[in-house]
Amino acid sequence: MSSSSLKRILCVSASGFAIAATSQAAFAQSSNVIEELVVTAEKREQSLQDVPVAVSAFSAAKRDLIGINTIQDITNFTPGLQYNSSTDRVSLRGVGRLTNVLSADAAVANYADGIYETFAVRAGASTMYIDRVEVLRGPQGTLYGRNSIGGALNIISKRPSKEAGGEARFGVDNYGATSLEATYSLPLNDRIGIRLSGNWFNQSNGWIDNMVPGMPDEGNVRNEWTTELQVKIDFNDKLETWLKVIGTQWRNGAGGPGAASGNWTPYDWPTYFSPPGATQPNQGFACYNGPIATGVTNVVNLNPTGCSNPAKESPWKMARQVPYKVTLPVALTIANEWIYHADNFDVKYLTGGVHYHYILQGTTDTNRAAPIASYTLPALGARGPLVINPSEAFNYQEDNSFWSHEINVISTNDSPLQWVAGAYYFKQHYTQPVYTTNPRQPQWNGPFAFGFLCAQTGGVCPATTGDFRRFDNRPDVHSESYAVFGQVDWQLNETWKTTLGLRYSHDEKWGQESVRITCFAVPGCDFSALGVPPIIDLTQLGSVVSSGDVLKPGVVGPTTYDPATGFATRRQRQSWEAVTGTAGLEWKPDEDTMLYGKYSKGYKAGGFNIGIFTVLSYFPTTDKEMVDSFEIGLKKNFGPTLQTNMALFHYMYDNLQIPITRVSTGAVPAFGPGPTTATDFYNVPKSISQGFELETTWQPIDNLQILFNYSYNNTEIQEGTAVDSVDPTAIDPKAKPLLTFAQCAVVTGGVTACPVDAYTPTAGVNYTRTQSLEGSALPNAAKNKVALNVNYTWEFEAGSLAGSLSYFWRDKQYGTVFQRWYTEAPDWDQIDARLTWSSADNRYKIIAYGKNLTDNISYDAGAVGNREAGYILSATGATTPQVQGITKSYSVAPPRIYGIELQYKF
Repeated sequence: MSSSSLKRILCVSASGFAIAATSQAAFAQSSNVIEELVVTAEKREQSLQDVPVAVSAFSAAKRDLIGINTIQDITNFTPGLQYNSSTDRVSLRGVGRLTNVLSADAAVANYADGIYETFAVRAGASTMYIDRVEVLRGPQGTLYGRNSIGGALNIISKRPSKEAGGEARFGVDNYGATSLEATYSLPLNDRIGIRLSGNWFNQSNGWIDNMVPGMPDEGNVRNEWTTELQVKIDFNDKLETWLKVIGTQWRNGAGGPGAASGNWTPYDWPTYFSPPGATQPNQGFACYNGPIATGVTNVVNLNPTGCSNPAKESPWKMARQVPYKVTLPVALTIANEWIYHADNFDVKYLTGGVHYHYILQGTTDTNRAAPIASYTLPALGARGPLVINPSEAFNYQEDNSFWSHEINVISTNDSPLQWVAGAYYFKQHYTQPVYTTNPRQPQWNGPFAFGFLCAQTGGVCPATTGDFRRFDNRPDVHSESYAVFGQVDWQLNETWKTTLGLRYSHDEKWGQESVRITCFAVPGCDFSALGVPPIIDLTQLGSVVSSGDVLKPGVVGPTTYDPATGFATRRQRQSWEAVTGTAGLEWKPDEDTMLYGKYSKGYKAGGFNIGIFTVLSYFPTTDKEMVDSFEIGLKKNFGPTLQTNMALFHYMYDNLQIPITRVSTGAVPAFGPGPTTATDFYNVPKSISQGFELETTWQPIDNLQILFNYSYNNTEIQEGTAVDSVDPTAIDPKAKPLLTFAQCAVVTGGVTACPVDAYTPTAGVNYTRTQSLEGSALPNAAKNKVALNVNYTWEFEAGSLAGSLSYFWRDKQYGTVFQRWYTEAPDWDQIDARLTWSSADNRYKIIAYGKNLTDNISYDAGAVGNREAGYILSATGATTPQVQGITKSYSVAPPRIYGIELQYKF
């Protein structure tokens, strides 16, 4: 951390504690009172200050006043919370989901009106629909249904009102983003009410200027609409029900989750012929200008600045020939709640689920792809000149359906013994197909060279279906979960209460993955000099696609091969279970003070590395994750105008599930590409996360409110090993190789102790070495975070004017388990402002706002490094391995945005 950053933290922290120290003097001068916020973090309505859990709660009124419009805004104001908007991944206190493979569950559970969801985007929905968002920090080991090892996002909708009325909103910003939304609530009679809502958001001007003529700009280019219907019925004083149905569609450009998954890479494009793992020519090879004569001719470069990447200077410029598109043809959400009020308890039944079909399209090489439309390789042997059209695109889809049932029995009497008991069931089925296509490259349809490579299908490589697909993966997975749980709170006396909770969870996942992969015109698989086609089928090579060893956990039977389609298919099934729970003690000496200590055990099921860009992974299954969490918290009201909540926590974390990029190195095989990459799942054996969190609200005088939050999160891996694909020979000063180069060179049975890295030319120091991860930080866990908001309301006879000013600062964070310069996203700060004019009757509001007013570059996740290594291919067909250095990619938050919004209640 820089000295200036440390000084900034200390100054702001000191001001926060000075508030607490001087508050007593302010009480005598102010009649201002902090509004009590009621939450349902423990399945029953309680004051936020009475809940023995670290909770950040955001009511609709608070969000509107401050300008918390997105999940990223919630992240800024929530200690320990991190959200990557491009991938829709959430983590809390260093515990999160690090992959988009759907069979790897989220670590932070998302609940909308009690119904589990696999995504977090709904938490950022408009305050017209959302009454409040509760962020429960720490493992919720008893009461929440699935995958709450890191915490839970609890989203509560606004419901039909007892009186007829509605609201309409219209907004526009400096990128031409237009939003229009409306809602109307209508009581049909004393017992039945309905609420109908809808919204439309459209932004055609992207944040990122695409320099390629005719190509659209990117960055939040969205066209989305949603409709929602609610029905509330009170049958009698004992029985009530509520139903919510939501329909959503997206027709986006590069906007919405997934659209910025390529991130920002401020370097020139790589110019080697084929990167590790690639099975098609690289666009940037046509820009090579080194000492080797490649013989490349007829280069068609679509970039006006030639071979210079405009993104080098700014994340808001790019040159891309294949645009990103995000489509959601259908998304249907249903939630249904039934409550029976018995004399001393309530019985609540919750059921609901989601079906959606998500489609993401874009270039395969993301921001590292030069916009080269075509070039010609020279004649080679019996082959004439070969035209390369490097405009490959991918198509990634999620067709996901899940449904859950939950029943809760909750005590409602005044007994000192309060209890909750329940049962939970969840069922999911998804397909997650992804393929790459290039209709401009006819060779991709075959015929294939060397039919004997397809020994599993009788020595014949089946023809493709004519859709120009080089890579085609088709996962189909089911999952089923069930659990029973109970929690008891016993008020021992007026000041002491104890809590004990227990949960049994069982998860099972099963399905299959089918894949086909071919290799075109790259070193290692181009044998066209022999007069054969420059494309081969790799699907049946055990060095590329796993043959499905049945001894591997979760693998059911050997890999099978379809002689008609050429697909390799592997089936998997695995189950996991755990007993978790919580134990806590509370001390409440007065109405304004609560001190609590809590132990929680958290659990997340294992998963399969199925989908995305996998090729029947060699290590496809991960074990379950477990965490032991210890937390001490203080919730204190210093009179009616200062509220302070603090928490100290310590996690002991076992088997963190993390995707690790594996590089297949060593000599180039006789057939097939050179060094290839694949992503495997890995369980980091031991790690810890510990820290301190502070949230304060101070209202020293009427109409003035000051919010100050600070969090310190220290994470560390204590045990684990892996190969760093960016630094495979482990020569970085921070690397901790397990073996010396001399030990790697020891030959046993004709094989060296470490495989050779093909791109390191110097013998004796070119071994790929496994490193110790001990001492590294967990990914995407900023050590320090600060949030400060000051808002003041001026009151006039004609209405009121509320001004809000926010400042955020976030420490550096790392994108992987390797804590290196190339995985570090720097610290950043941001300033937001908001002015809200309200009419005297509160029917009209005019809001002017600005976010990131200083237009700083900010980062919502750690960086990811990439070693630019491949081959330089000469005109004679000779290949020279080359390392062009290390690049890093950043996930950036939005630029400066300002706009205006009109609200009208009727």
